[in-house]
Amino acid sequence: MDNKALEMISYGMYIVTTKDEEKNYGCVINTLTQVTAKNVLVAITLNKENATNQALKASKKCAVSILSEQATSDLIAQFGYFSSRDTDKFQSVYYQEVEELPVVTDGVCSYIIGEVVNIVSCDTHDIFILRVSKAEKLTEEKPMTYRYYHEVLKGKASSKAPTYQEEKVVSNGKKYRCTICGYIYDDEKEAVKFEDLPEDWKCPRCGVGKDKFVKID
Repeated sequence: MDNKALEMISYGMYIVTTKDEEKNYGCVINTLTQVTAKNVLVAITLNKENATNQALKASKKCAVSILSEQATSDLIAQFGYFSSRDTDKFQSVYYQEVEELPVVTDGVCSYIIGEVVNIVSCDTHDIFILRVSKAEKLTEEKPMTYRYYHEVLKGKASSKAPTYQEEKVVSNGKKYRCTICGYIYDDEKEAVKFEDLPEDWKCPRCGVGKDKFVKID
């Protein structure tokens, strides 16, 4: 199968948020589609391993913030590469409470509120069918596409994204992979060897330290 063909499918960039037992949860997704026009239904997909998936199954309600081209790489990394189980993703992020849900408004052009009406299991992911109860446009900024995220922001898909493809690196040198976002540090292509990097060095993609990297063959 030619995976390059799949890369031609159009996607957007979104942050799904919910609340369960007074704790806020959220993650980045790239799959959202409107299913019906009357009594509007939309469909989103979430990896089954995501804490947000489990929280949404419990709360049955979520917000989906549609990211604009003004959204930063840091915002996407915060919600895309870390787990709500052990990280407060909402710290230092602009959001507001809407219908008792945390709605991210930082770098967002619009948002919707939806209630879960059906869940379909699909291997590694669940499809959540949401009935939209509220929708609001916040700015005139262009919504961010997945292509924009890759080509302009130089972002990469999280390992839990439905579109994830493992990077193939050809090199004769030592390579180290970030266990959070998958970024590969290749000694052969960098000016400084990984082992010689300062202890306060951070992953250029997700911002974690050297201790989150593992050596790969």
